[in-house]
Amino acid sequence: MKALDHLEEWLIASLMGAATLVIFVAVVHRYASGIPWPAFQDWLLTIHLSWAQELCIYMFIWMAKFGAAYGVRTGIHVGVDVLINRLPDKARSKLVLFGLFSGALFTGIVGTLGAKFVWEIAHTDQVSPDLDLPMWIVFLAVPCGSYLMCFRFLQVAWSFWRSGALPRHDHAHVEGVETPKDEELAAR
Repeated sequence: MKALDHLEEWLIASLMGAATLVIFVAVVHRYASGIPWPAFQDWLLTIHLSWAQELCIYMFIWMAKFGAAYGVRTGIHVGVDVLINRLPDKARSKLVLFGLFSGALFTGIVGTLGAKFVWEIAHTDQVSPDLDLPMWIVFLAVPCGSYLMCFRFLQVAWSFWRSGALPRHDHAHVEGVETPKDEELAAR
């Protein structure tokens, strides 16, 4: 399971880096094509980067799906727990587990419906407008992201059942950066 611990961060960072590079190249190309250097401008105009925007949109869709799974794993996913936190521990635990299993069920259903849709669209000739990419590859983000999110819900539920603690995200903490407070706690 250690291999999956930071899967979302690696996927999101890779997609974000690739999207940034693609957009940077497309913008430089667009502005360089406007420079009146006869031979250079003619050569640049033969390079077509109209697909760059479409590719980045698809990358951001994949990032959003993996970002939702990251949110579940780290405890930053949106949740309203004001009333649940006021309940006695036993009732609170039952409601938290119910919520986590409900999230797993919902994302499992969405993943299954998404997989069914991908299977059906894979048997068509539908392609994206600029990339001519088979659309089933684009829509594959739904089952992949949903199943990963379902797995993360189950992982958090298992951890909560064993320890009674939900993942909490400290907005002030940066992983890999030690603070004096962290060093003091480690010394004790």
